[in-house]
Amino acid sequence: MTRALTPRKRPNPLVDAEHPARPTPLGSVVMIAILTVLALLTLIPLYWMFSTAFTSSALTVKFPPELFPSEPTLQNFREIVQRENFWRWVWNTTVLAVVVTVFELLLASMAGYAFAKIPFAGRTPLFWAYIVAMMLPFQVILVPLFIMSSKLGMIDSYAGLILPALASPYSVFLMKQFIQTLPSELIDAARVDGAHEFKIFWSIILPLIKPGLAFLGIITFIAQWNSFLWPLIITRSAEMRTLQVGLVLLREEVPLSYGLHMAGAVLAALPIIAVFFASQKYFLRGVTVGAVKG
Repeated sequence: MTRALTPRKRPNPLVDAEHPARPTPLGSVVMIAILTVLALLTLIPLYWMFSTAFTSSALTVKFPPELFPSEPTLQNFREIVQRENFWRWVWNTTVLAVVVTVFELLLASMAGYAFAKIPFAGRTPLFWAYIVAMMLPFQVILVPLFIMSSKLGMIDSYAGLILPALASPYSVFLMKQFIQTLPSELIDAARVDGAHEFKIFWSIILPLIKPGLAFLGIITFIAQWNSFLWPLIITRSAEMRTLQVGLVLLREEVPLSYGLHMAGAVLAALPIIAVFFASQKYFLRGVTVGAVKG
């Protein structure tokens, strides 16, 4: 009796690439364990900051250090909020972050709409100039920017803190990429109906790019809240310092009060943590939508 020969199925690389083999349960468990360990390692500095903030200054220099505060206290928080100019630093940082974020969203979205959907002479060279500006580190333009601000009389003022941060090439590039994914037929139809460009921008473009605006608003607010170098250079008096600069200068006044320093760091980090978790879904949607098309 002859055995029927069945042809061997040849592997199809295209099908295999589209439908990769699923990892074994053991492999999944190992991968999850590794990622969990790495995630916990990244949380160690954050945990140490909170732990030290609730530890008295005398125990922060103890060796070996305590992983868990044996005598938790709120004295560091009471002392930091009673420091001179602390709430003034919080106010300056809030004004800087909120004002820059609002104007950044408005100006970047308008510029992105112009680059993406409005044909005008020199649009491509000007956009590439923005791309080149993105590649320059801030330290390159730091000295010219300071000289210009000094000549305009913006040293140690809100104008000096806010105005140089309003124009961000990255923000314009990001908004241009978002708006470019929108169908041009909507804009053409609105133009045929007689709508002017500002009406199109306000009624059609802005509602469709809310995920992009949310994403840009989050990263802009966080960046301005944590900004340090430019506020350090442009401000002179203690009343005009931002929170990040003030906390660093506080280390010079009380160099060994690590609990006090960490309490200030916790208070400075809480708004950022709250903003991120409150707008996490918008942040993820912004990243996803921006990655659909280039």
